[in-house]
Order: sequence, then C-alpha cells, then structure tokens
Amino acid sequence: MTAVSDDLIRDIEAVVGEAGIVRDTERMPRYLSDWRNAYRGVAALVVRPASTEQVAQVVRLCHLAGVALVPQGGNTGLCGGSIPDMSGEQVVLSLTRMTRIRDVDTANETITAEAGVILQTLQDAAAKVERLFPLSLGAQGSCTLGGNLATNAGGTAVLRYGNMRDLALGLEVVLPDGRIWNGLRGLRKDNTGYDLKHLFIGSEGTLGIITAAVLKLYPAVRSTTTAWVALPSAQAAVQLIGIIRGLCGDRLTGFELMSRQSVEFVLSHIPGCNDRFAEPHPWYVLIELSDTQPDAPLNELLEGAIGEALERALVIDAVLATSEAQVAALWALREGISEAQNHEGPSLKHDISVPVSSIPAFIEATDRRLLERFPGVRIVAYGHLGDGNLHYNISKPVGADDAWFKAQQDAITQVIYDAAVGLQGSISAEHGIGQAKRTAAARYKDPLELELMRAIKATLDPHGLMNPGKVI
Repeated sequence: MTAVSDDLIRDIEAVVGEAGIVRDTERMPRYLSDWRNAYRGVAALVVRPASTEQVAQVVRLCHLAGVALVPQGGNTGLCGGSIPDMSGEQVVLSLTRMTRIRDVDTANETITAEAGVILQTLQDAAAKVERLFPLSLGAQGSCTLGGNLATNAGGTAVLRYGNMRDLALGLEVVLPDGRIWNGLRGLRKDNTGYDLKHLFIGSEGTLGIITAAVLKLYPAVRSTTTAWVALPSAQAAVQLIGIIRGLCGDRLTGFELMSRQSVEFVLSHIPGCNDRFAEPHPWYVLIELSDTQPDAPLNELLEGAIGEALERALVIDAVLATSEAQVAALWALREGISEAQNHEGPSLKHDISVPVSSIPAFIEATDRRLLERFPGVRIVAYGHLGDGNLHYNISKPVGADDAWFKAQQDAITQVIYDAAVGLQGSISAEHGIGQAKRTAAARYKDPLELELMRAIKATLDPHGLMNPGKVI
C-alpha cells in the first residue's frame, strides 16, 4: 500500500466531481468512526461515487496506484468493518449516493436496487407494489443494502425468510482491479457452475464492492398477531417454539428471546416502555405470526399454542396485543435493548450462534462460568431464538471501575467463545468479523477454512487493497 498522492486525488475528482469528494474537517469525521464511536480511523479522503461506472474507475485508479480502499455503506455495523485504519493512507469509498431502485418486477417477484439504498426505502418500494421485502433490523432507517449484503445481515424474520444469502438472487460487483462483474440475474435456478454471488455476500468488502443486487420479493403481509410471553427458563422457550411451529407452521415470523436483565435495562432507560406483567419473570419471548390473508385466524392459532404451553408449565403468563400501538410497545421492549445497555456504561457485545437445542446449555454454562470468574457482571442475553442467534452482552458490575472492566474483555470473550464453539456454534452469527473479531476468527475457525479463505482473497485481491485488516 502506498500514500495517496495529489495526482491521484485530482484523477479521482475528475471521475466523481467535486460533490463526490469529502476532505473537509467538518464532514470527514462522520465517515471515520462507527455509530457507537467504538472504532475510529483516519483516511486520506472520502470518495462518494454516484454510479457503478464511477466506482469502477475509482477502484481502477486506486489499484494502479497501490492505494487501499475501505467500502462503506450506512456505517451501522458493530465490528468496525467499514472504518479505515489509523495510517491516513486509505481511501473510504462511500456508496451512499447510489440510491436508485433500478427495477421492480412483480411477475418475477424481484426488485433490483443499488447498494446505497436504505433498507427502509427498499421495504417501502416493495410495499408500494403490494409486496414484502422481509429483512428487518433495528437500524433499517439508516443501514444500506450494500452493507446488508456485505455482512449477510439477518434480523428478526430469518426463521421464515432467511438472511441476505437467501434473499439475494444476483449481484453487480466491482472487482479489486476495477472490472465490473454483472451478475444481476433474477433467476431462482442457474446451475452453470460456481454461484459466485456467495463469495461476495458476507465478505465485508474484502473481495470486491457490491454496487447493486436483485432481491426476492414476497406477498404482502395482511394480518399479524403479536404476543408477549413470560417464561421460567430458556429451555421452556425452546420447547415453546417447537409447539408454535407445529401448530402455526411458517406463519411464525418472529420469536425473540430476552432475559429479565435485558428488559430491566429497557424499562430503566427507554421512555414510554412499561412492564407488561405485575411481577418480574426470568425470561420473555416476543412472538409474531403473520399471513397474506387479511382474515387469517392468527389470534386463535397463537392462543391455542400458548394454551398448550401453559398446560405443560412452559409459560407463566402471556398477553396478546390488540392494537397497532400495543404491537409497537411490545417491539419497543425488544428493540430498545441495545440502546438501553449503552446507558449502563461500557459493555462487551457478542453475537454468537449455536444450534437452537443448545441455547439453554450455552446460557446455563456460560452464565455460571462468568459469574464465578467475574462476580457482579450483568449478563444481557437476547436474540433470535428461532435461528439460534443470541446476543450475549456483558455490562460491568454496578459501581465497578470502567478501566478494570475493559481490562477483562479478552478473558470474558474467551469464556463466551469457548462455550459457543464447544457446542458446534459460531463466534459471529450476523454482525460479521470486521476488525473486532479478526484475531478470534483466526483462533476458532478451522485452519483449512482459513487457508481456503486466504486463497480466495489472494486470487481476487492479490495486492490486498480491498478493506485490508478486516475478516482475515
């Protein structure tokens, strides 16, 4: 990698225009740190191309000059994957000007959009033609399609619709040498060799820059029902989801597990949130059923499932929402957890996955080990139980010194990752690797997997100029 010369900056500006260059001290900082201010870097400049052709020209110029690029979307990630290093020699390539919905094909049930389209905008575009784009995240008002693809985003509806690998049919990608791979095919069957799109989905911009995608659409949801359920244990939650799946089938679109500690943080720090029951309970789940029929008997189905669980002592109490306002209030209890935890001081965030059947064992064993070694730590466990994804976050003990807590980070993380991998799980379910988990990935991934990943990286990006220092 080499420093960015004045000649290169002039050449890049000739491609993207004055509006496509950010160098001033007022605007630059927003591209140089993540939304939590957990990761910060320095860049020679920020480039904001407005088209795939401009992206390709900028990449080609940087490739010839030996200058590293850091692709960036909405910058809502949690692992520092879109933040430059501290050298000041990298170029941030922001895709936020690429905001066109290129095509909506209702007969083929697809939508083609550019990488800078905000997820909420994509959802709205689908709704205008009475369709659903089902990816749903807490950051959907600011995260972008390119980032969702680059991190293989999951969210709350994975157990019915899958993650971004399942939702993407085709990609357009600028390769590290500036060539454009046009794989924008809206095909559900294409058995002509390697499915190249899956190399780039989840690669966090280390193999190329995704500039557009063809995505699946689904029939619009016309009826839903939502319940808030109190449980005695995580094991009861695993048994409950089995009952609901058996009675409700693929109408089950959301099953979010939350510990009491998670809910207490929300009740303490998020205005307007109220406890739904008179007494506290160890665990809660937020359940959502949906259907394309406006008069689907969802309440009856969910009441029947919960009733069966009550008879088996799997459920302590439950309430079904009876209005849109109540639905929003229940989801606020779930979606407010991450923000609420920030009010409690420094926290260590982990995004693990294990088989659904192993979640109770993971929680029991990891809780015990952490509390034995680090008495008083507060465990904020919540997540998408239906796909085995648990956000297992740790807040410092009440009154503990911040510096002491941060010094325990590696030891705490090792306990959590050892437990997840010991149960045939993963250290990253949906947040990616970025720079945060790069060292851990090298420790926990199979050596042959790493060898194959490095071989792919060396083939596509032999000079190591695409988002260096991330993933591997």
